[in-house]
Amino acid sequence: MFLYIQPLDRVFFQLGPITIYWYGVIIATGVLLGLWLATKESERLGIQKETFVDLVLIAVPIAILGARAYYVIFQWDYYSKHIGEIPQIWNGGLAIHGGLIGAIATGVVFAKKRGLSFWKLADIAAPSIILGQAIGRWGNFMNQEAHGGPVSREFLESLYLPDWIINQMYIQGQYYHPTFLYESIWNVLGFLVLLALRRRNIRRGELFLTYVIWYSIGRFFIEGLRTDSLMLTETIRMAQFISLLLLLVAVGLIIVRRMKGLASERYND
Repeated sequence: MFLYIQPLDRVFFQLGPITIYWYGVIIATGVLLGLWLATKESERLGIQKETFVDLVLIAVPIAILGARAYYVIFQWDYYSKHIGEIPQIWNGGLAIHGGLIGAIATGVVFAKKRGLSFWKLADIAAPSIILGQAIGRWGNFMNQEAHGGPVSREFLESLYLPDWIINQMYIQGQYYHPTFLYESIWNVLGFLVLLALRRRNIRRGELFLTYVIWYSIGRFFIEGLRTDSLMLTETIRMAQFISLLLLLVAVGLIIVRRMKGLASERYND
């Protein structure tokens, strides 16, 4: 029998009515670090560094709106009765797939307006996106959300996790799978894979598509452990369905683009 374990404080800073949550701080950290990486790489490839600053200023708000809208739509039974909670993103409830849809759509329009290659921008952004996702998952950790099913403390200790992670996974009298951590580690590995592929000067567009494939594989399996999944039907998890769909689309695009000669240019071209 273990005593109640006080969770980490969700609040990063509070001054009077102004409250800043760790969730927002962590998300912002991931965005800023990703922007810095993308800016450095774009300069190396001859793209003005302001390009990604301008893109992020547009894409991030749209991605957040897309992520929130996606989540709210699939939880409409709840939010239809709690309309006032819809803007409260600091409590969590951002669906990454919704954010990706918004960000990709924004990138396509932005590239067309600027006369740039969408695939070139997407390739540059891919390592930044997956690193930002790896960091962002720690916001779920602070909120004690997006966890998996119940496990024992002994199981968590067998993973050689530090006590501060184990204690945060103690929620309402039960320990849970730290699925946030599994996905964060998977995404860090994906970040390293993308950096390695980038050095091999792979075909244009395929770095971004590799990101889609890598992330989709990890998300498909990790989603199966979670207890808060948005459901497409009573038995099909939405994130698993979208992950499988994105995986097939990404593989198909690689094949079709090569067959049609649309992937003749290289990453460094």
